[in-house]
Amino acid sequence: MAADDVDSALAAMGPRLRAAREQHGATLTTVSRATGIPASTLSRIETGRRTPTLHVLLQLSKQYGVRLDELAGTPPTPAAPAAPRAAAPLSFGDDKAVWPLTRYVGGLHAHKHVLPALQETPARRPRQVSHDGHEWLCVLYGRLWLALGDHDLFLTPGDTVEFDTRTPHAVANTSPSGPVEYLILYGPQGERPRPRTPPATGHAGRWPYPPRTGPGEQP
Repeated sequence: MAADDVDSALAAMGPRLRAAREQHGATLTTVSRATGIPASTLSRIETGRRTPTLHVLLQLSKQYGVRLDELAGTPPTPAAPAAPRAAAPLSFGDDKAVWPLTRYVGGLHAHKHVLPALQETPARRPRQVSHDGHEWLCVLYGRLWLALGDHDLFLTPGDTVEFDTRTPHAVANTSPSGPVEYLILYGPQGERPRPRTPPATGHAGRWPYPPRTGPGEQP
């Protein structure tokens, strides 16, 4: 690998480590407790102010369940195809379970979240967090309370919302009768879904490709 490639890989390592941590649902404090690496060191690595050592990378790779080649941004060595199996959820105790729907680090990735049924409706507003990124959320089942900044949104199946995650936000299940399930598309660097609408039929000028012609015909 050329020197420029090494510098580029190291520069991209911090955002990838942050994306891996957030995809794992962990905070700097919890990772610090699990690995013994000071939270201040982790923060400097994620923001590019410190270059991680191989020892630190091995610890974080194991903690997040991510391969070193993914953190370095290099394609993995092709392996023999294996029989597909269902992904196991990441457990968050009694609060939440998360199924990763994408297996790469960085860029736009997706999760399915499930909040279990509660004994009673929450009596207070859920504790909000904020961080870099952009999020698109769609409720599949149940009734979800989204505390977004100073606003409280109560979402039901089919409702979607999109927001900058630097805005303080939190979610909670508002129904004791069952769980709430929802999908998340999250871009740690601000990536977001881009809606594309196919051209309307009968408007040839809007279609980007030339019309098909038969043998000997002129378009």
